[in-house]
Amino acid sequence: GCPTPVMAAALPPSAPGGPEPPPPPLQYSLLLQHLVGEQRRPRAWDPAAFGGIPSPPKSEEQKMVERAMESCAFKAALACVGGFVLGGAFGVFTAGIDTNVGFDPKDPYRTPTAKEVLKDMGQRGISYAKNFAIVGAMFSCTECVVESYRGKSDWKNSVISGCITGGAIGFRAGLKAGVIGCGGFAAFSAAIDYYLR
Repeated sequence: GCPTPVMAAALPPSAPGGPEPPPPPLQYSLLLQHLVGEQRRPRAWDPAAFGGIPSPPKSEEQKMVERAMESCAFKAALACVGGFVLGGAFGVFTAGIDTNVGFDPKDPYRTPTAKEVLKDMGQRGISYAKNFAIVGAMFSCTECVVESYRGKSDWKNSVISGCITGGAIGFRAGLKAGVIGCGGFAAFSAAIDYYLR
């Protein structure tokens, strides 16, 4: 479809012996409105119309694996393992830059051996790994439970679960520490969620 014959047919015939009227200008703005403007009609995207390969139905084993991977227990276990690895690495790193690693307080002038330094680094790495694993599992499990209860996946889940996790950790040191922990974890969770989304 070229619009030129239609436009030409719509013109009145020129008077005999008179000058030829100029051809009408091509209206690009009208064309653009239909292609990308407000008058564009959305097209329904159907992959089957283009010869797309339909995906086969999922087997019971695939459905079972998907349900297991979306369960709160799996998410908590995954966060626990991730927290353990991250905490261990963080503990070894902080021990590596700490000047007091391996020193004996009873004999501060004695230079520690490599074995003592490595032992202290390992102990700190294990300690950090356990703490990160517990916090990761608590946060992930709480977030999953909150998301299941609310039926929504948004930033509020992170804030609520951050408050519950921080409060639970802080309440061991008293009510004030629990409230501070709740607020701190909730703010940190909100910031992380904001930057990730």
